[in-house]
Amino acid sequence: MKQRFIQHQPDEPLTIAEKDLRAPTADEVVIAVAAFGINRPDLLQRAGLYVAPTDASPILGLEVAGTVIATGDQVTQWQAGDRVCALVNGGGYSDFCLAPAAQCLPWPEPYSAAEAACLPEALFTVWHNLFQRGQLQAGDTALVQAGSSGIGSTAIQLARLAGARVFTTAGTADKCTRCMALGAELAINYREQDFVDPLLVATDGRGMDVTLDILGGSALGKHIKLAAQDGRIVNIAVLDGSKAEINLAALMLKRLTLTGSTLRAQTPAQKAAIAADIRARAWHWISSGQCRPVLDSTFAFDNVEAAHQRMQSRAHFGKMAVVL
Repeated sequence: MKQRFIQHQPDEPLTIAEKDLRAPTADEVVIAVAAFGINRPDLLQRAGLYVAPTDASPILGLEVAGTVIATGDQVTQWQAGDRVCALVNGGGYSDFCLAPAAQCLPWPEPYSAAEAACLPEALFTVWHNLFQRGQLQAGDTALVQAGSSGIGSTAIQLARLAGARVFTTAGTADKCTRCMALGAELAINYREQDFVDPLLVATDGRGMDVTLDILGGSALGKHIKLAAQDGRIVNIAVLDGSKAEINLAALMLKRLTLTGSTLRAQTPAQKAAIAADIRARAWHWISSGQCRPVLDSTFAFDNVEAAHQRMQSRAHFGKMAVVL
């Protein structure tokens, strides 16, 4: 079977190429792709700043939606004709894609192809970090940094549905307004004011039980200052730098937990466990459409370059997809 895919090289335009698609392994499915999501790691990988794992496809793309057309010998949960969305190990920028069966989820009935394609990466990331590592509970206060991002907009919705009080930051007044429409109690324009004091005021001095941190760097000290007693700070990116100097005394006195993770480097078994936990504890919100990806824009297969340019501009709100 031939596979049409988006080919990339550092500092070169994206092009469409073709090659043979390998047969699925025993635990994989082959998906005829209806749409795929665009994510910031795609841009980093394209620029040569992000090295894919050795067992991953060199083709860009971390999430797809489509129809299963073939299965490996040991796959029992999916069959040809099933509509799925999947977290893939690369290879998503293609018309046919291989995916581990355990990393597939049903294509939710209320979702368009673009919405289904934009579900897996943000959902796996948010669920693992906010709920599994951060142990978010009903009644908790939660800070979601960069609420206008794909991950941020998903985190706001899920945290609100779980019964938490949600707070966020964004870079424009319009984005702040849209974050609040998604369920954030307060959204702070980080370009105009620091977030620590307003959030302490908004929570009557309690601070944040859980912080989803994409900043790292100097922001970590602010998150420690803002944390509630027994608070959990979960780091998933380092936009402000990977090194920080912190006050360990404050961390000890507040009994804080500082943790973090990356998704792509986790083992197949770990990703399968995240998918299973999502199906067990969150799927009623997803399948009903109570939580769904916020779709910024869609693009054609031969116009992925424009999608990358929009993401690079940071003008988007939520997710972007390419529809085949």
